[in-house]
Amino acid sequence: MAMAYAAAGFCLFLTFLNLVSIAIAAIRARPGLAPFPPPRAAPGVSIVRPVCDLDNFCEETLESSFRLDYPAYEIIFCVARASDPVLPLVQRLIARHPDRPARVIVGDEQVSPNPKLNNCVRGWDAARHDWIILADANVLMPKDGVQRLLASWRRRTGLVCSMPLGTRPRNLWAELECSFLNTFEARWQYCAEAMGLGFAQGKTMLWRREVMEKGGGIRALGAEIAEDAASTKLVHRQGLNINLVDSPFEQPLGGRGFRDVWLRQVRWARMRRKTFPLFYAPEIVAGAALPCLAAAYAAWMMDLNVVAPTLGAALAWYGPEALLARLNRWHFSWRMPFLFVFRDLIIPVIYVDAWITDEFVWRGNEMTMREEEPSTGQG
Repeated sequence: MAMAYAAAGFCLFLTFLNLVSIAIAAIRARPGLAPFPPPRAAPGVSIVRPVCDLDNFCEETLESSFRLDYPAYEIIFCVARASDPVLPLVQRLIARHPDRPARVIVGDEQVSPNPKLNNCVRGWDAARHDWIILADANVLMPKDGVQRLLASWRRRTGLVCSMPLGTRPRNLWAELECSFLNTFEARWQYCAEAMGLGFAQGKTMLWRREVMEKGGGIRALGAEIAEDAASTKLVHRQGLNINLVDSPFEQPLGGRGFRDVWLRQVRWARMRRKTFPLFYAPEIVAGAALPCLAAAYAAWMMDLNVVAPTLGAALAWYGPEALLARLNRWHFSWRMPFLFVFRDLIIPVIYVDAWITDEFVWRGNEMTMREEEPSTGQG
């Protein structure tokens, strides 16, 4: 019976933590009622956007850079190869908006195994302002995006990030990705920040140049396989915090295949395990699979009906998660509760995979985390 009571307590404790995380996300990620006005003394901002290939909604997300309601900013697009099919699109957008200071830099600098970081280095060096935003090409920047990032900067802040909010899924597997990005990953990231354990998310990052330079400059981010992990360590070494923007920025998804979603999730999991193993270790309890299993075990040991406690635990997890999506106006359909369950069933598989596998493929680049050597020099 002691094991049964322990399993029941384990289930109740994790369910309580889940409810706390949902409450935090409901407050922090709620959609704004009114756009942020530009600050009175708006500092100049450089927006560096690394681009590669043509993604879903690529033109819309890149063009959002030109439509920001901010008085003083420049846009720098970084393309690694002149043959990249995205380059003509970038050039058309720049020609379409002659009133916005924008340029494109072709050619990367090999400072790490990370192709995105290599693509950003020259753009960072060319930035004219001390406030610099690194924003992925598939992020849809809201008109008040710069103001929202600046508003989250505090006295002890070293970096402000926005995680991606999955929107406009066009098929079942894109909805599965929404279930990962929104009510799961974004929620737990807000919870980590509330606990003083904020970490970087590479989709959108607002930097002060002096913070980056004090940590060794942008080339120092090559010390880790993922630039957001290296950013987290660079900021924390200076005793500074990483803050999150209120209400995350959109990433329109379009269509997805299950293989695409799977490979993306296992890649991120392997990176988290490699760069922050102690923080990755408890991720196995972040989903509902283990609490539901614990509820079933406790009921079985107590000679109770196993189905009722298991369903009760599932409802205690997925009901508030569904409510969070509806309250924050995130994508939600009748399929989402079933996708929440499916997601939490595969999370333990992803978790185990991350501990035993080091290799992955990102945008056609074969990469490994085995015997990784830091790279901070001029490649």
